[in-house]
Amino acid sequence: MTVFMLAVVFLVLLMFLCILRMVLGPTVPDRLVALDTTNTLAVSVLIVMGALFKQSIFVDVAIVYAILSFVGTMYFAKYLEAKK
Repeated sequence: MTVFMLAVVFLVLLMFLCILRMVLGPTVPDRLVALDTTNTLAVSVLIVMGALFKQSIFVDVAIVYAILSFVGTMYFAKYLEAKK
């Protein structure tokens, strides 16, 4: 097992912990932070997988996913701000 594969396994484990925080989070902002962290970890997994399989398409998908994740996070943050 290579270092890249160990990194992917570790990042996926961290993603499951963040998903657990999303489910158990006491407040909506906690859940939003957990969702954003999960998205960041997903981008990291895609980049490491790109290095593991030596395919640049993983990095391209990671960039698009990161942009969409950022826009989604800004949308939810604006929604929560207006709700106050």
